[in-house]
Amino acid sequence: MSAMSIRIIAFCEGLLIAIFSFAPQYLYCQKGNPVKIDAWITNPDRSALFQEQKDSLYFSNNNPSGGTTIIIDEREQLQGIDGFGFALTGGSAGLIMKMSPASRNTLLQELFSENGNGAGISYIRLSIGASDLNDFVFSYDDLPEGEADFELKKFTLAQDLNDVVPVMKEILAINPAVKILGSPWSAPKWMKINNNIRGGSLRKECYEVYANYFVKYILAMKKEGITIDAVTVQNEPLNSRNTPSMPWLVSEQASFIREHLGPAFKKAGLTTKIILFDHNCDRPDYPLALLSDPELAQYVDGSGFHHYGGDLSAMSMVHQARPDKNLYFTEQMVTEKPGSSTINISAQVKRLIIGATRNWSRNVILWNLAADPLNDPHTDNGGCSMCQGAITIDGNKVIRNIAFYTIAHASKFVRPGSARIASTNNGDNTISLTEDEEHPGIMRATMVENTQVLPNVAFKTPDGRIVLIVANDTWSVNSFKVQYNGAFARIELKPGAVGTYVW
Repeated sequence: MSAMSIRIIAFCEGLLIAIFSFAPQYLYCQKGNPVKIDAWITNPDRSALFQEQKDSLYFSNNNPSGGTTIIIDEREQLQGIDGFGFALTGGSAGLIMKMSPASRNTLLQELFSENGNGAGISYIRLSIGASDLNDFVFSYDDLPEGEADFELKKFTLAQDLNDVVPVMKEILAINPAVKILGSPWSAPKWMKINNNIRGGSLRKECYEVYANYFVKYILAMKKEGITIDAVTVQNEPLNSRNTPSMPWLVSEQASFIREHLGPAFKKAGLTTKIILFDHNCDRPDYPLALLSDPELAQYVDGSGFHHYGGDLSAMSMVHQARPDKNLYFTEQMVTEKPGSSTINISAQVKRLIIGATRNWSRNVILWNLAADPLNDPHTDNGGCSMCQGAITIDGNKVIRNIAFYTIAHASKFVRPGSARIASTNNGDNTISLTEDEEHPGIMRATMVENTQVLPNVAFKTPDGRIVLIVANDTWSVNSFKVQYNGAFARIELKPGAVGTYVW
């Protein structure tokens, strides 16, 4: 070989990488260009809001001294990723439909396109019937008092055809691969023991017709060109205070899934996934009790969680008990004070993007996509009056709020089909090499517990890129190292800032 010697070999974008021994020493792709890291930053003072940085970062084979190290190991692939996004409530869709066609198209392009400045939202949650963020309650089979419709002859998507369906069609025209989760807040009130949209469990004699109600919904949406990838059995089955709402005991839901919903999907030839629970992290016993029934478990893809209670580690508990079943993060409201001069981005990215995916979630869905400046619309008597949208819509005017930036830090680059990969976590042990003071030139290895590494999570995308998301939850400018395939990059992140790094 020539005097230029190869020291380290790895792979980059499917090509051979070599580190050469001239100075400055960079991690090189075969085409001769050093491996560049693109950085997108949000600062807590709003000086940058998910903004691409002009200053270039590169990998080098010189290991800089000081600072903690985040080691990326793409060979250790963990769960697959389905996407990141929001609930498109009926209220959200109604506000979007009231925009002018040009303004609506501009907004949806920004939200759902991954090109240019698009946020690349890739997952949507729809309510099956009304949620508490509709301005009135409805189901797809509303009847006069005292009537029933066990054959579902009066089933209709009429209300959704006014807002949710047309908005979804425009979204799918921008990104046909968007995954869609459907969640019911309540069955039609004539199916319930209290004949009320709020509270009251499902009548036992209505288990079969309600299972067929799910099938009807999925097929009706399919006819509109909208594929429902998955459904949860019930939004917040332990919460009877919303309007709408419908509680389920574990034993009741077990019977419904095992004897009615699962068989109904099978009979109809549906591939739509069934997801359990869809409630808080303080009750992992609920989905685990259901999954302990092998006849029921055969119909179920996994479990969904919110984080209004409990600890996200509950998701890892469920994964440990049933690693054969998937986990999903299906709802969380994230708000900030309108007009605030600061944005508490690091706390939310640490909790929801980093925390949920490090606890095995395949997605992150926040609540909800859009509201008006008064946090309307919502139902009265149990609707959420404080649920700020990821965007605030006032006519054709759009304001982007903290939830938008929280999701954008992942959705734009961590595309569906990506996989979480190993990266150094707080408390992980790594190896530190130091020179022996008594014997210069001799290196000593020491095991070090990383107690100060910044919260982070890493992914490998379908096109071979690495995405690292880091939240600086400290009060100081934090300088840290990223180690990848034996090369290093030094990165600084302001206090309270979040960075998405792509190479």
